[in-house]
Amino acid sequence: MMYKRQASEELNIYLQEFPAVAILGPRQVGKTTLAHQLMHILAETGQGQAVRRVLYLDLELPGDLVQLSDPVAFFLAHADRLIILDEVQRMPGLFAVLHGVIDQRRRSGALSSQFLLLGSASMGLLAQSSESLAGRLAYVELVPLILTELPTNSAAALESLWLRGGFPGSYLARSDAASMRWRQRYITTYLERDIPLLGPRIPAQTLRSLWTMLAYEQAQILNAARLAASLGVSGQTIGRYLDLLCDVLLVRRLQPWARQSSKRLVKAPKMYVRDSGLVHALLGLGAPGELLSHPVAGGSWEGWIIENLLACAPPMTRFSYYRTAVGAEIDLLLELPSGGLWAVEIKRSSAPTVSKGYHLACDDVGATRRLVVSSASQRFPMAGGLEHVPLLDLMHELQALRRAQMV
Repeated sequence: MMYKRQASEELNIYLQEFPAVAILGPRQVGKTTLAHQLMHILAETGQGQAVRRVLYLDLELPGDLVQLSDPVAFFLAHADRLIILDEVQRMPGLFAVLHGVIDQRRRSGALSSQFLLLGSASMGLLAQSSESLAGRLAYVELVPLILTELPTNSAAALESLWLRGGFPGSYLARSDAASMRWRQRYITTYLERDIPLLGPRIPAQTLRSLWTMLAYEQAQILNAARLAASLGVSGQTIGRYLDLLCDVLLVRRLQPWARQSSKRLVKAPKMYVRDSGLVHALLGLGAPGELLSHPVAGGSWEGWIIENLLACAPPMTRFSYYRTAVGAEIDLLLELPSGGLWAVEIKRSSAPTVSKGYHLACDDVGATRRLVVSSASQRFPMAGGLEHVPLLDLMHELQALRRAQMV
């Protein structure tokens, strides 16, 4: 089975159209595996000649890093190669260098595919590239495993993916206990080694406490003042810590609907730890029974559904949630590039019902589709113009729209 087929296909397209492509994603999500797989596929299909030889550098290795002591000279000396730079956030100053090198290689007749950048965080990458590589760089965000990527889509596989999360080392572990140990080590390593390497000096225990609080409040409206009081820091400091967790692609801020409305809307974002397995590890929920009996089960399910759907949505899809001051709510709004507005209600129950507030919210935003996603595996109509669509079916619909947009 091809690893990350959707991302692999899109990378192949971008490598033919842009001089530089970046794969962004948290550590251990499979960026290096995907890059090597893609190069192998290109070589096997004969496209390897089009991108010429490949040179791979891991910027966390001193031996590779020293080769870039004079990056301009190094890149020009290997102008006939596609250069893969792994953990590129370690050298944010490279973006300004790449700008000049790409333009120089273009003038000399070099092929479009020149650099494949792999980064474990958006921090620095987005700011640097927006200034230095505008029009020269395409992004692909690599996320943990999602439901459409499993070899089987049985109920047991779905439950296991939700429990363990999508990091390959966690999902493929030999047991739930081994999976939990992997995730606990992952959290500790991120806090004690990986985040300090990015520059911020934040006590690991403070950041762990914040991360754990976010897991307890999965899918809840952000109350920065309460978090700040719990940690004994200022609201501004909480904002900086949250920025960091979002920058390393481990936490998501889901922003509220920002269009004009006749109602008084909640304006704070909803917060999600993006990988469900990390939610459960932070809370010590290692077995299905522990998860299902815990108050976080509903919020964890909601976050997991949202991450699966957003991973399939077409590029340029705008997403948000909607909630009024009196409680009318839509869990997820998808504004598609084609112009459709899908209102998604997420339920854990296999016999879902929706409130009157959901219908009022749909009327207010002008939703073109009213969708319910639950643990039920069948597609069926519901009262009030609703469609119940199994998660897998809705993911396939979004992926079809995504593929059509990429043509």
